[in-house]
Amino acid sequence: MTFGAKTNGSDDLKAIISAISTLVEEATFVATAEGITFRGMDPSHVALIDISWPNSAFEKYECDSDIKFGVRIDEFSKLIKRADKKDSIEISISEQNMLLVTVGKNKKYKMRLIESSATDTPLPKIPYDTKITLSSSKFDKILGDVQVVSDYLTIQTIDSKADFSGKGDSGEVVIDIDKDDEDIEEISSKADSIGTYSLEYLNPVIKAVGSNAGLITCEFSSAKPLRIEFKVANIGRIHFYLAPRVES
Repeated sequence: MTFGAKTNGSDDLKAIISAISTLVEEATFVATAEGITFRGMDPSHVALIDISWPNSAFEKYECDSDIKFGVRIDEFSKLIKRADKKDSIEISISEQNMLLVTVGKNKKYKMRLIESSATDTPLPKIPYDTKITLSSSKFDKILGDVQVVSDYLTIQTIDSKADFSGKGDSGEVVIDIDKDDEDIEEISSKADSIGTYSLEYLNPVIKAVGSNAGLITCEFSSAKPLRIEFKVANIGRIHFYLAPRVES
């Protein structure tokens, strides 16, 4: 078995590990000739993250057979955080079943792998009625504006117009968005839609990946899970799914 992957800089791996750490404590990665993938769900089954990192995104990549390797995310994250922005990070697996992590040119770590407990998590199959694409900085600001008064974000589209809102004990806020705004790339809707989602799950993952993503695409339908796609230059796909709040 031969496996090795070397990044060109550290930002992308930091973003991926940071995003995963918002949901799970242990992560199982799958490496194939095509690249590295991860899919995992938080313990309460409210949020799911699906990541595909193609071999073409790495400075060097080799994998001659499909392998799974499990890590404790907080331990892996501590190693990755020791990397400067320009440092490459190289990972491989030793014959003693240790993860070898080389940070930059001279820092070499060994980390004990854990037993993979991953089960195949199917992705939600949902026809989405509404699609909003906007800059990650704009979305992050909207979440901050809503969090001042609420723990939940409501997204609503009517006649291809969209707004984000929230309300709580202290008051409420509505933020209208417009296609003429330079931070908004697309608002399209096949049907009027409304969904309410927890900021407890949304905020950390937006902060983890957002600064690396130029654009974020939100897709949803009324009372259905929200899907967020992060457009990150060197990573093939990061999709985040979040179940809607169900009013009791």
